[in-house]
Amino acid sequence: MKRTLIILVVAVAAIAVAVGWRFGWRVYPELWRVALGPRARPLRNIAYERTLARAERGRYLVEGPLTCFRCHSDRDWSQPGAPPIAGKVGAGHIFTEDRRPWLVAPNITPDRETGAGTWSDDMLARAIREGLGHDGRALHPQMWYRAFSDLSDEDVASIVVYLRTIPAVRNPLPRTSLPWSARLRITGDPAPITAPQPQRPDTEFVQWGGYLASVADCVGCHTDWYHPGSSVNEKFFAGGNELVTPTGTVFSANLTSDPSGISYYDAAMFIRVMRTGKVGARVLNAAMPWYWYRNMSDGDLKIIFEALQQAPKVKHIVDNTEPPTYCKSCRQSHGGGSSN
Repeated sequence: MKRTLIILVVAVAAIAVAVGWRFGWRVYPELWRVALGPRARPLRNIAYERTLARAERGRYLVEGPLTCFRCHSDRDWSQPGAPPIAGKVGAGHIFTEDRRPWLVAPNITPDRETGAGTWSDDMLARAIREGLGHDGRALHPQMWYRAFSDLSDEDVASIVVYLRTIPAVRNPLPRTSLPWSARLRITGDPAPITAPQPQRPDTEFVQWGGYLASVADCVGCHTDWYHPGSSVNEKFFAGGNELVTPTGTVFSANLTSDPSGISYYDAAMFIRVMRTGKVGARVLNAAMPWYWYRNMSDGDLKIIFEALQQAPKVKHIVDNTEPPTYCKSCRQSHGGGSSN
């Protein structure tokens, strides 16, 4: 027994050294976290009361700012906005890269065999806000739980209640199987929420741009997070985040009120763009989920626009209608890049 334990310790140490050598010594905490599992709170035995008010609020959030079916559905990219394929709403989606599957957004319909029909209410709530799957594994940040962590307790309850009402769809999917390198990056990210989260005014700044803008994760797409040292890296809403879609690669727009951004917008234009998916005659790529944002009220869209107007101005021209050229600001090649 003692010999077996020694061999196990030596093996773990060898793996730690090998991984540290390959990915950098900073991965040690994540390495142990992968072995121990992500931080998690115990599941609670709760069942949210099913009310019409909650179902309606949940529908508004799911089919509006949270855009849940944007990832959890197969979509028709030949149509404006790439809507979910009929009969596949919420039934899950397999993401591919170079035609190889790499991530699976699960079936969240109430189907008991292939969907979320057997998951408890708290399993869903914990996945939405805390980044833990129903089986306790860390979810990939493609699931916007970091933004959804700002959701109030009541809004989470409403989302769960609404998801129980959508049609059940039988759609068997494989389980996501991430490589060790990805698991090292993400297993330390989930954070338990143990304190009550009250409802917040939509105008209150939470993390980025007010409550609805924060949970809609506008900053997640419209900020370049991946080029440390560049002049726009982590400058909120400055654009330049590379987005790969089935119809090609685009870069997110600058949403600040700098002249290189959307200084020419007013609230009415912002709402019109969200409703139609068009800036004048130019059609937005469906990577921008206006198909769902159009379901939001004029009042809520106006609040988000006003919050964006308060963000610091950043000069960064991003124009997907132009051929890509090198941008010294974000150190990438995108439309309008050479003008920076």
